[in-house]
Amino acid sequence: MLGNEEQERNKLESSNNSLTITDNRTGLTYALPIVDGTVNALLFKNITIPGQLEGIRIFDPAYQNTAVVRSSICYIDGEKGVLEYRGYPIEQLAEKSTFLEVAYLLIYGDLPDADQLKDWSDQVMRHTFVHVNFNELMKSFNYDAHPMGMFISSLAVMSTFHPEANPSLVDNDIFIKDEKIRNKQFKRILGKVTTIAANAYRHRIGRPFNLPQNHMTYTENFLYMMDRLAEKDYRPNQRLSRILDILFILHADHELNCSTAAMRHIGSSLVDPYSACAGAASALYGPLHGGANEAVLRMLEEIKDPSNVSEFLIQFYVIRLVFDIVGREPLIDVAVELERQALEDDYFVSRKLYPNVDFYSGLIYKAMGFPTDFFPVLFAIPRVAGWLAHWKESLSDPQSKIWRPRQIYSGEKTRDYVEINKRIPTGINLTKSDGHPYNKRSYVATFSK
Repeated sequence: MLGNEEQERNKLESSNNSLTITDNRTGLTYALPIVDGTVNALLFKNITIPGQLEGIRIFDPAYQNTAVVRSSICYIDGEKGVLEYRGYPIEQLAEKSTFLEVAYLLIYGDLPDADQLKDWSDQVMRHTFVHVNFNELMKSFNYDAHPMGMFISSLAVMSTFHPEANPSLVDNDIFIKDEKIRNKQFKRILGKVTTIAANAYRHRIGRPFNLPQNHMTYTENFLYMMDRLAEKDYRPNQRLSRILDILFILHADHELNCSTAAMRHIGSSLVDPYSACAGAASALYGPLHGGANEAVLRMLEEIKDPSNVSEFLIQFYVIRLVFDIVGREPLIDVAVELERQALEDDYFVSRKLYPNVDFYSGLIYKAMGFPTDFFPVLFAIPRVAGWLAHWKESLSDPQSKIWRPRQIYSGEKTRDYVEINKRIPTGINLTKSDGHPYNKRSYVATFSK
């Protein structure tokens, strides 16, 4: 920590590439370099007053204006409608690419050549099979378990089936040291998440699981595992498979959102990628994130009529592509009216509250016949590619450390323990039934403990 005299000797002159700060407590002036539009928060630790050991901390609830990593994976400008993966516009990728090709791009940084893509796709598809005991575990879920709950739990369980990929059992730095083992996890996880998702769907509707068909494309196989009953040579509709592939491309990565930040946060402990993906999926499950698809569809079903939409916000997307195949979804009329009114409403326009992808994605999934509670799973499958890309990037980042956000303590000062007979009631009222393992009838029964 710099002393006051040394601080004065080392004061930086302000320039076009620095931020000048005057500490009114001491009168000292500091010039902090601006790099890529940011200031290094650690430099604020040098801003102290006599007798103070620690300098200033930056208070930023929910990381609203804090950059915590440097990343070359995804670029988003919501106001301009820009989404790019590794510099490639999403429009070009959606038109010309496939999801597995985009997954390769996100993870490895460049588009594969023909041989690389074939090898990559073949290996991912070979990893769609899961252990028979894994299937038995999935069958043990309750009949009405939410598909996303099954998906999250199964991701976490997957780590127990691959102990050779568990840093706690092998080597703390296994994924940093061994590129081969790291690469295998990408193929293994991308391959198996479609099987997990399809199994969750089948379990929910009481049907037996289908074995993967690794000669099909990624989305064809997924739809096959979900929908095939006993038909011979069953093949999903090719156009629907392609539309689902496009949706997977669009959802593969959206920069450092809540779930991706969770993936990096958990991964910074060097835990296995299955556990980190389960944590990221848990973040995605929330109604303010991936659960928005499900929540918005339920909202639309409640509105029902286009005349009741003035307080809702949406964005039009690619749903008309589906109508030609499976028929028109009536809720599209509500969606269109929602978007029109939202884009004309001063409340939304003045606050730059523009429509987002979640709403129309949900309409597309609904039009394709997916149940509403399955939407978060459909969002999670492609996002795994983005999570793994960020996980890989973090492993090679020389500035990477275990994430440890700081807090501002606002609790009680140091106080002495109070004996129970001298404590003053706090006003917290716990009813007799809170936490009780029995039902109401048990309260009036007599029994021995």
